[in-house]
Amino acid sequence: MKLYQNLFRDFNEMFIGHAALAIVPSSCLGSIAAMLILMQGHTFGNMFELFIVVTACMIFNAAVLAQLKPKFVFNSLLLSIVVSIVFILINLL
Repeated sequence: MKLYQNLFRDFNEMFIGHAALAIVPSSCLGSIAAMLILMQGHTFGNMFELFIVVTACMIFNAAVLAQLKPKFVFNSLLLSIVVSIVFILINLL
C-alpha cells in the first residue's frame, strides 16, 4: 500500500505531464496484447478478450482527455497496465 501511495503522490504532483506520458506505455501494452490475442484466432472468446483490453485502455485514454480527477486517472492507468499484462501473459503461454 505504501508503494501505491508513493506512486500516486508522485503522479499527482505533476499530473498533466505524467498523464500525458502514461498514454504511450498504456497504448503500447494494449496494442501488444491485442496483437497477441488476434494471433490466436478470431473466435468469440478471442473477440471478448480483445474487447476487455481495448475497453481498459480506452477508459484510461478517455479519463486523461476528460481531465478527470488524478486518483481516477491513476487507478485507470493501473487497471489498463494490469489488464494488458495479464492478457499478454495468457496469450504467450
